[in-house]
Amino acid sequence: MTETLINAAERALRDIDSAGTRKHERLIVSPQSTRIVTRIAENGELEDSSGSTREVLNFCANNYLGLADDARLINAAKEALDTHGFGMASVRFICGTQDLHRQLERRLADYLAVEDSIVFPSCFDANGGVFEPLLDENDGIISDSLNHASIIDGVRLCKAQRFRYANNDMEELERQLIAAKACKRRLIVTDGVFSMDGIMADLPSICDLAEKHDASVMVDDCHATGFVGERGAGTPEFHGVEGRVQILTGTFGKALGGGSGGYVAGPRPIVELLRQRARPYLFSNAVAPPICAAALAAIDIAEASGELRASLRDNAAQFRRGMSDVGFDLVAGDHPIIPVMIGDAALAARLADDLLARGIYVVAFSYPVVPQGQARIRTQMSAAHTPEQIEQAVRAFEEAGRAHGLIP
Repeated sequence: MTETLINAAERALRDIDSAGTRKHERLIVSPQSTRIVTRIAENGELEDSSGSTREVLNFCANNYLGLADDARLINAAKEALDTHGFGMASVRFICGTQDLHRQLERRLADYLAVEDSIVFPSCFDANGGVFEPLLDENDGIISDSLNHASIIDGVRLCKAQRFRYANNDMEELERQLIAAKACKRRLIVTDGVFSMDGIMADLPSICDLAEKHDASVMVDDCHATGFVGERGAGTPEFHGVEGRVQILTGTFGKALGGGSGGYVAGPRPIVELLRQRARPYLFSNAVAPPICAAALAAIDIAEASGELRASLRDNAAQFRRGMSDVGFDLVAGDHPIIPVMIGDAALAARLADDLLARGIYVVAFSYPVVPQGQARIRTQMSAAHTPEQIEQAVRAFEEAGRAHGLIP
């Protein structure tokens, strides 16, 4: 049996190689930042330590506010190591809950203007654990077609009936709500920002339809918390629908320091039920104390950082303008996720390799991460990027794009 599985894996890898879509992990030997040092292995193997190092500009991290190497977060984590130790070696309900965990949950709830929150090891775990305790076979989940994989997997683990609507299509959402009218409870689930496109969900219309059809709304706000909205509290704040969204999920692994950990935030009874029944919470080690301390510092910084959010908006606008001027096809919008559309998966991978050689670290995305024929290089801006760095990236894209026949 083992040999058969190995042979099947080898065949699958050959197919991936034939399609030119194998994902190669690159070694970074520096902190996460706008400038990172990579090690290029001579034999192409990730584990190799004999390759040369090179500093490159990073344009594909979720480090929206530039906090991943911020001294304030690092110092908070170091202090927590001294006062609270390295890890809990336990799940929360046995002996894994420290004061830092509850401080973080209360602070996060206050920031997001909800009653309470519960911290998970990751947002993938949060989305994987939120549905099953709340919904059963008598209920219905109406999910956007471009929702994150963690939502898709979480819905699969739940016995609720499944309904799907085309991305941000409010007419189809209403048709699905009508189709689900026999369900006892209906939950509309959407990303706040769709991560492959940088497009925001139409939350005002979603909330209107939810109220019209007696449904609840859940938003995964991973690519918004910390920098979207007046205080950075995410897409509900940006759209003015706080209080109309019942459940929020998100992460500390992007704008809020880039470490790890996720959360579910919302009404206290929902949060408390998740503490009793959410399997990823009950059966996973508690988030490490240094992560909690750094996340607390990150929330304070994000809430007060209007200047950082302004810099992020300016950087996104500059990159969009420069790339459009030289002829690249971009997904329209104003989010710091800026996809450069290529189409062909193998070409997108070659372009990413060429850009790395030119000192720009980006990654190609292709099927199954995005639909067939919609391969792209998803760039992401940071508040820490300088105008000069953005200009350097645009020039490198221009040179590589011409070399590969993508622009005239």
